[in-house]
Amino acid sequence: MTSSEIRRQYVDFFVQKHGHTFVPSSPVVPIDDPTLLFTNAGMNQFKPIFLGLEKRPYTRAVNTQKCIRAGGKHNDLDDVGRSRRHHTFFEMLGNWSFGDYFKRGAISMAWELLTGVWKLDPKRLHVSCFEGDEKNGVPRDTEAAQLWKEIAGLPDDHIHYFGKDNFWEMGETGPCGPCTEIYYDRTPNADGGQHVNGDDPRVMEIWNNVFIQYNRNPDRSLTVLPSQHVDTGMGFERLCQVLQNKDSNYSIDLWDPFWQKLTELSGKKYQGRFPRTNAADPEAESADEQLRYDIAFRVIADHVRCLTFALTDGADPSNEGRGYVLRRILRRAVRFGRQQLDLHEPFLHTLVPVVVDSMGEAFPELKKNPNRVIELIKDEETSFGRTLDRGIALFDDAAKAGRITADDAFKLHDTFGFPIDLTRIMAEERGLKVDEAGYEARMEEARAKARAGGKESAGAVYDLTPNALSELAAANIVPTDDSAKHGQASVNASVEAIWTGQQFVPSVDAASGVSAIILGRTNFYAEMGGQIGDSGEITTDDGLFKVQTTRVVGGYVLHIGSMVKGRIATRHAVITALSAGRQATEKNHTTTHLANWALREVLGDGVHQKGSLVDPDKLRFDFTHGKSFTEEELTRIETLVNAQIVEHRPVYCQEVPQEQAVKINGLRAVFGEKYPPKVRVVSIGAPVEELLADPDNPKWREFSVEFCGGTHLSDSSAAGQFIVIAEEAVAKGVRRIVALTGQPAKTVAEASQQLERQLSIARSAAESTLPEAIAGLQKALTGSPISLRVKRRAQALITELQAKFKAWEKANKASGAGDSHTLALATELLERAPGLGAGKLIVGEIPGASDDELRAAVDSLKKKSPGSAIMLASASEAKVTFLAVVADDLIARGLKAGDWAREAAKVTGGSGGGRPQLAQAGGKDPTKLAEALDKARAFAVSAVA
Repeated sequence: MTSSEIRRQYVDFFVQKHGHTFVPSSPVVPIDDPTLLFTNAGMNQFKPIFLGLEKRPYTRAVNTQKCIRAGGKHNDLDDVGRSRRHHTFFEMLGNWSFGDYFKRGAISMAWELLTGVWKLDPKRLHVSCFEGDEKNGVPRDTEAAQLWKEIAGLPDDHIHYFGKDNFWEMGETGPCGPCTEIYYDRTPNADGGQHVNGDDPRVMEIWNNVFIQYNRNPDRSLTVLPSQHVDTGMGFERLCQVLQNKDSNYSIDLWDPFWQKLTELSGKKYQGRFPRTNAADPEAESADEQLRYDIAFRVIADHVRCLTFALTDGADPSNEGRGYVLRRILRRAVRFGRQQLDLHEPFLHTLVPVVVDSMGEAFPELKKNPNRVIELIKDEETSFGRTLDRGIALFDDAAKAGRITADDAFKLHDTFGFPIDLTRIMAEERGLKVDEAGYEARMEEARAKARAGGKESAGAVYDLTPNALSELAAANIVPTDDSAKHGQASVNASVEAIWTGQQFVPSVDAASGVSAIILGRTNFYAEMGGQIGDSGEITTDDGLFKVQTTRVVGGYVLHIGSMVKGRIATRHAVITALSAGRQATEKNHTTTHLANWALREVLGDGVHQKGSLVDPDKLRFDFTHGKSFTEEELTRIETLVNAQIVEHRPVYCQEVPQEQAVKINGLRAVFGEKYPPKVRVVSIGAPVEELLADPDNPKWREFSVEFCGGTHLSDSSAAGQFIVIAEEAVAKGVRRIVALTGQPAKTVAEASQQLERQLSIARSAAESTLPEAIAGLQKALTGSPISLRVKRRAQALITELQAKFKAWEKANKASGAGDSHTLALATELLERAPGLGAGKLIVGEIPGASDDELRAAVDSLKKKSPGSAIMLASASEAKVTFLAVVADDLIARGLKAGDWAREAAKVTGGSGGGRPQLAQAGGKDPTKLAEALDKARAFAVSAVA
């Protein structure tokens, strides 16, 4: 059988013969699960069901899930290439029961498929069961063992018991339970029972059946779940290895197109050789040229599959999180190609079409935009080519010390993608040693940080445990009716439950701290889809509960906050009222839709939403695009959105069947997001009924049409105005805009107009006054938010004026006028200086002055005003210099030159100091000079007060 036939037979067996529903694979980038770097098991998309947060229209499911295990807790990256059965990307075949069949059903179906359909020899099948955990009161799973005897007729020597390897857990807390694993024995005489759960590749686990029947509590105790579930997983590549009678996962037909392409690229041939053990033996591998080629072939083929699927599903290479993991994978593949196959030019991107051709039938999303994936990988390859050269240079420098330290080895691995084996080989070639023990200690620190980074930080009051959900159900408390959330009118409701994060309590008062109120009905919108949860108030006759935010768990809306006065108890009648923030949020949310539409109109159909945040203060929108806006693009985007606002376009919202809605021409949906059978369509300017009546009409592209469950304005004009205040890159190929609407936008517009007037004045300023004009512009840019368009014009003019002043100053110095000009500016500062004690407070910039000129100016001011505090500063493109002098009388009152200069320098990212009478300091950021001098004035006044 081919791999395609095996995949199809698996799905058909459960769908056609055992009534399962086929559920397509979720993306390998888990959009709705922040606890995961990548989807690493088939059950990930079903977690809400196991947790009791969600119900589906089916109780049996089957699929083949795309998985990546290359970061965090599940990381197979370093084994790929040497191992016969490890991958970064793999397929996980799975079948699930949600409160339907349990152990008997799962075991009987597995046995029927393996021996009845695929005709595997029963004598070669072994199983393992959980040996029990007396400490936590979990008995030995003799039930599963007995079912294997009864259903499969397995003898005792084919049933094995193990500890933690046979108890599956979702995480530190949550649903869990014992599992039974199925192994296939390929030893010559089928006598490999002693190798079950060991390292012999001939006795290999192929299927794991997990029986989810407990919940792991925060204190590590276990409680029985109200419903029992089955979660199974079978490695597709391993199964193909067994059914195709191959000796490794990489020998099955899935990989043949990759070997052919790599042979074309390198001139080398794949022969399927492996090290004698999975552990690297540098000397043997260095001598065995074919083994090195085969390892490189496997690394490259595996890694390009992983990258292609991850990038297709919306990930991007970057310097953090999953993006960093992908960058490491890519660099590992490129390094093997370069080091072992002499592929010095970018090559990895040429294998993307191989992935698409070989797997596009099973996963059609691969065919949608492969060119984007090719371009991303090629850009990364080109960049890493330069990085690799720098890494080799770093190694050369490190080698001069006579050994490779742990820090150098870790830096080579972490920054330049050099695994420890490459560093070791390069060191041995020079007769050097590597501090591998120290390296491993640093790696473990990095792993610990990665593991910690995958945990949610939200407090317990923001969530409901499976047991808490079961308590609510047992008390006949139904999920919250939040049908009023799209309006703003207050509602009358009843308190159904009060949750502290650990338990339900009958009441709370002002001393109770933060808690969550669950109501029978509410008009509060719970955080979802990028829109933050509502804030507001819940009141009784004598109580007031301030709601800080709102979340939803399992259909129950949690109004999270604390009592301000009085007391609230369950069954109390209450009135809910939203804060004014809801109105501002709706302005930003509706305008986010308009911005999404305008971005596509201006930048093209390649723009896709990658994330958003909508709150009362602003809108933030992430989207796919490779470069910053041009001036023309930014102007067009703002113009298009503001035109839609001015046109008073009605906002239509309607729930419709998903299969009809997806046909609407121009409709926008978040890639990878899961949508229910009924979806809410938000259309700005065109009634939803008209869209559905003629879905192919090209006219609909003139309107913003999206799937969205959030709250919106009734008319676009209520947004008032749209102004972009920031735009930046957040990842490779992903940009972010931040924009304002309503009154904040109006305020920014007024500030921007004022800055425009400053720009006009600065353009015509005399050369001698340019430093003051430049400082004024820089100060304006660091103050209140400014329109991005005006900000860019101001930044360009500042650069132009700085060059103009430098040229003027250079001409003056050439004619001998420099010193006199510096002293003239210092005299102007003295004339304007306010009093301080018996002297004056003289603070200011002498633009372009050298250190000698600053000292000359300070000496001049000391003579003219001997009892004063003087701080003069000068800035160049990359540094700021401060010189401070303080009279003895002012020192006695608390102002010391060293402290004064240091505080000013801090503002510009620098440091310094000196004696109480005289000090000098330096800074790094000239744009902060005006702010630093303001700080210096305030510091001096405060010190002598």
